[in-house]
Amino acid sequence: MSSLHTIEKLLFDVLSAAKSIQKFSSNLNKQSFASNELIQSACERKFEIIGEALNRLRKHFPEIAADIPEVEKIIGFRNIIAHGYDIVDPEMVWDTIQLCIPRLIQDINKKISV
Repeated sequence: MSSLHTIEKLLFDVLSAAKSIQKFSSNLNKQSFASNELIQSACERKFEIIGEALNRLRKHFPEIAADIPEVEKIIGFRNIIAHGYDIVDPEMVWDTIQLCIPRLIQDINKKISV
């Protein structure tokens, strides 16, 4: 197995990308997020990283991935962003940031600190 696919590396990638999304979207509301294409694009890219890292975690360490709440939905959201670009709207991304990112950060922090 490649050193690029260690549990610690994958979890760190998820955490780093999630914290970036939080930083990028702080001080914004739904309307200001929707009008800022640069921030939307940056957040979408970080969601792609989160989804890909979790997908690799699921492939190489399924028992760890299974313990992350809503891992399948997160990976699915990554796939929508990457492949369904024409159906992604800013409100969907904003709502996902607000509803999922704080919990994901909390869950991954617990895994890293174990």
